[in-house]
Amino acid sequence: MPSPEPVLETARLILRPPCSADFEAWAAIARDEQAMRHLGGLKSRFEAWNHFTAAVGAWHVLGFHAFSVIEKGTARWIGRVGPLHPDGWPGDEIGWTLAREAWGKGYATEAATAAIDWAFKALGWTQIIHCIAPDNASSRAVALRLGSVLQGPGRLPAPHDDDPIDIWGQTREQWFARRQPHSS
Repeated sequence: MPSPEPVLETARLILRPPCSADFEAWAAIARDEQAMRHLGGLKSRFEAWNHFTAAVGAWHVLGFHAFSVIEKGTARWIGRVGPLHPDGWPGDEIGWTLAREAWGKGYATEAATAAIDWAFKALGWTQIIHCIAPDNASSRAVALRLGSVLQGPGRLPAPHDDDPIDIWGQTREQWFARRQPHSS
């Protein structure tokens, strides 16, 4: 299990385990129809609370879950990105969910890059996946920027087992081969 409470930094972001101060922004995403369109639809405040506390609990039980993503320039919580592996999941996933005002800025790719590096190094994962709805063009674009490839259709556990998803992913070796500086 990795050391507790990791904090990752990128050029524009801080990634850290979620804390109670993050809940209101977390719940706001759960009520955003566009943000939740590919994540099972709108969630009530109660459902958002259960999901939030499950994420916090996963950090204590498993030593990982999605990081809260904080924009350095504003100190604003803008989403959650990172490693996931709920019971019955099709693999070790790096997922992302950002507040709509953070879309289109490259934050998902930037945060996911840091989270993938961390998952391979700290968690010892040998491959990662992304579970993406086939019509989610934005997430497909992020997966491609990360170097992941379409591996085929997948299946989530109930009650989402009828939701169509595609599995994108790559191995640890593929990831680090892409991350090596090219010699000239």
